[in-house]
Amino acid sequence: MKLFRILLRAAWPTILAAAIAGLLNGGSTAALIALINAALQKTPALERLLPWGFILLGTLLLLTHFSSQVLLVRAAQQAVYEMRLLLSRQILASPLRQLEAIGHPQLLATLTEDVDAVSRSFSVLPNLFNAIAIVIGCLIYMGWLSPPLFFALVALIVIGTGSYLFLAGRARKFLEQARQQQDHLFQHFRTLIEGNKELKLNRQRRLAFFYRELEPTAQKTRQQNELGYMVFAIAASWGQLLLFVTIGFFLFTLPHLLGATPTVLSGYVLTIIYLMLPMQQVIDAIPVLSRASVALKKVESLQLSLGDPRQDLNNTGELPPLGWKTLSLRQIRHQYHGTHEDEPATFTLGPLSLTVQAGELLFIVGGNGSGKSTLAKIITGLYMPDQGEIWVDDHCLQPEDYEWYRQHFATVFSDFYLFESLLGIESPERLAEVPSYLEKLRLSHKVRLEGNRFSTTSLSQGERKRLGLLMAYLDDRPAYLFDEWAADQDPLFRDIFYRQLLPELRAQGKTVFVISHDDRYFDVADRLIKLDYGQLVESFSPR
Repeated sequence: MKLFRILLRAAWPTILAAAIAGLLNGGSTAALIALINAALQKTPALERLLPWGFILLGTLLLLTHFSSQVLLVRAAQQAVYEMRLLLSRQILASPLRQLEAIGHPQLLATLTEDVDAVSRSFSVLPNLFNAIAIVIGCLIYMGWLSPPLFFALVALIVIGTGSYLFLAGRARKFLEQARQQQDHLFQHFRTLIEGNKELKLNRQRRLAFFYRELEPTAQKTRQQNELGYMVFAIAASWGQLLLFVTIGFFLFTLPHLLGATPTVLSGYVLTIIYLMLPMQQVIDAIPVLSRASVALKKVESLQLSLGDPRQDLNNTGELPPLGWKTLSLRQIRHQYHGTHEDEPATFTLGPLSLTVQAGELLFIVGGNGSGKSTLAKIITGLYMPDQGEIWVDDHCLQPEDYEWYRQHFATVFSDFYLFESLLGIESPERLAEVPSYLEKLRLSHKVRLEGNRFSTTSLSQGERKRLGLLMAYLDDRPAYLFDEWAADQDPLFRDIFYRQLLPELRAQGKTVFVISHDDRYFDVADRLIKLDYGQLVESFSPR
């Protein structure tokens, strides 16, 4: 039913038109069977009309079948398209902390496996709906032929459907267990790709990873899927058996019990034989729909975790002007918990207070795990503090202000993502500055701008960071944040970064935050902010 609701939300006029075409298809099918049965009985009064009726009904059958198929395909693809965009909107609008809690493997599994499973289910819906329409039309015809025989047939259908649904329910449980294993499998795939160098260099670790983690998880996934589809195969065989039992029952038993005439009996047997293909299509579609139902459950649970997006991507209105004179963090506090929010906090940043003037160059320093990156994410608006307030001049930020607030910052985090094209930078004047920046960052011999794309991003990590810095320059924001940017640079360019590039940004009136361990360059900063296990322990000028 969830699939049908998705279809209706996506394109209800198309679904309505497809339903009408499907009903006409089922009606024309039943009428065609009745016509064939009349032709077999050689009714003299209808002998001249039967050929024309056959042509008319055959044409109507073809047209309605084609129309319903095309309409349902369009509606199904529209539903998949909207689902993909909805999930993308949800992810773009969701707080970073929530996305980190969900984890990359689950997000990727949902965006790929689950959406594909739903897409595959939509591909069987056109044939399924046509098959259901044919079954309904044929049942109406059989009810008209003989009500007593019809009620006997309904009783057999109820028995068959009930037993099939019982088996299908058991199969679905196996598919749900297989889907749970899929998240773990994606985590192992991520390890396989991102940890490939380490695995190649350590044979014992490589073998242990493959045989103790990857293979057992893949084996569990295979076993649960096998069990699920085997139960569906048993259910399908059971359905086929019941179909033949029904034909035998109508041929050899019911005529003696209810005294059915040969005309009625031949009509029933002919209709049941004709129904074998539509019924098989219904049976074959159920495993696909069950797998899609499991996937939808996962998709919906992800959406519940993400919540409703606060910012609509269709809202392209202008934001208020950017800029501040004073940025104040007042008694902010942020906690990390375990897997569940009710678990004890594993790390707490703050409470701490910090005031920054526009145009300042600040270094955030401290040991590993002291909270530097967490503070950076709070300063840039990627995290909302659990407690405390952030003030921009005389305005206290509210949740609806964060979209505007984040636009103040251009950043290069230690785990930054380098886009291959200059997305969002459309100004010809800004694009014209790229060659000079490439020269300044000593990349012009390796990278050039082709249209609005870099000719390559297959560079060393230090060079990729320079391209990230170029993107930050082009963004031209009031504030910049660099997270261990110089860690991957050679000594010469590290010196250029600290002694030349950072002072240039300050001279332009930019506020600059730098996370750094390079104590030999601390004298460049206007102020040092030192953290120790989540607490601000010092704030002083190194000069």
